[in-house]
Amino acid sequence: MAKDLSLPVPALRLLGTFGLDLADGGRAGVEAPGQRVLAFLGLNRCTTRGILAGTMWPHATEAHAQGSLRSALWRLRRAGAGVVESRGEVLSLSEDVTVDVRVCVRAALSVVNDAEPRDEAGLGLLAAGDLLPGWDEEWVVVERERLRQLRLHALEALSARLSRDGRHALALDAALICVGIDPLRESAHRAVVAVHLAEHNTAEAVRHYETFRALVREELSIEPSPQFTAMLPPSVLRRPPRLVRPSPPPPLPDPGRVRPVM
Repeated sequence: MAKDLSLPVPALRLLGTFGLDLADGGRAGVEAPGQRVLAFLGLNRCTTRGILAGTMWPHATEAHAQGSLRSALWRLRRAGAGVVESRGEVLSLSEDVTVDVRVCVRAALSVVNDAEPRDEAGLGLLAAGDLLPGWDEEWVVVERERLRQLRLHALEALSARLSRDGRHALALDAALICVGIDPLRESAHRAVVAVHLAEHNTAEAVRHYETFRALVREELSIEPSPQFTAMLPPSVLRRPPRLVRPSPPPPLPDPGRVRPVM
């Protein structure tokens, strides 16, 4: 699947490393507090000054947090990143700012809802990196996992749709991207096997199934689900080696019947 990550500018990038592309083609140098402010607004669309300050500086007094927020907004404007709009107490990103997470979510929902996806950039973002990896704030961690699950479901649905349309190469690409995101996700591996079977590549399907079976045995001490196993003809699956019970040791001689050696 082509990874067209081009977005209109100004563009806020939160998938992978943080970045803010400006309308003149440059990239704004944003300090850490400003990055947090922009990321929060990019994920939440709008919020009040009080909520934003309390979230960014939870251990500070209200007055200190509000002062830190004013400083962060001033530094953003000084860096040429004046993309935050203020309407009284409400803060939001300017309407002309494109946020890659929002584009990705729209594309994912269109696929999951079985609508015809038309945003090539959004589809490409399904294969992009995680949301702000390395950021450990709770509001980021929650959104990261939510987005991760949505992307996985969308990639699986996209793979199934492409396979139905006979576009097996792209279908396999989407399924393998899903496997790369979560190697232990069985439904992702089922998507790979389904594409192989749609192309009548039974050997490839069996090989992938056996690789997954070895992986989950090693990592989780479990077997693939019956639904996964049923996708393949039983005759082509390798059976686990049957345990052979060792023969019992020979009985010890009866001491009373053993004659002394002369």
